Amino acid sequence: MNSSAMPVQNINDFFEIYANALVQHNTKGMAYLHHVPCTMLSDDATTIFSDASKLEGFFNQGMSFYRQFGITHVRSDVWSSQQLTDRICKVKVLWQYMDAFKQPIYNCDYHYVMKLDKYNTWKIILSVSVNEKERMEEWKSKSEG
Repeated sequence: MNSSAMPVQNINDFFEIYANALVQHNTKGMAYLHHVPCTMLSDDATTIFSDASKLEGFFNQGMSFYRQFGITHVRSDVWSSQQLTDRICKVKVLWQYMDAFKQPIYNCDYHYVMKLDKYNTWKIILSVSVNEKERMEEWKSKSEG
């Protein structure tokens, strides 16, 4: 079957799946949502993953933070999506992290460059953390004080 005949996955649906994987600590599922190789970019670091198992290991490290600080609910809010080509788009997402009572813990912004695979399913190729480190540090200083 020709890939152009297949329906294209909805961006909002993609990030709902991603949020569910975060909540379920499904690091294999999170890694599956990324194109390999992919890049994680922030002010402090640039990390390129060319192996899905190493990407999954990276996500496993993040899960310990979620457990430690009681993050049990995650919500993605797609602020904007811009089609760059027929198969590549740029997406801005606000992530909201909440406790068991759905009280906000912190939120942060990410920008993504995504590419459709041969099944017309979106995969993250570039993930840019805009302010997660600062927002986490701000929240941690408030919760400790």
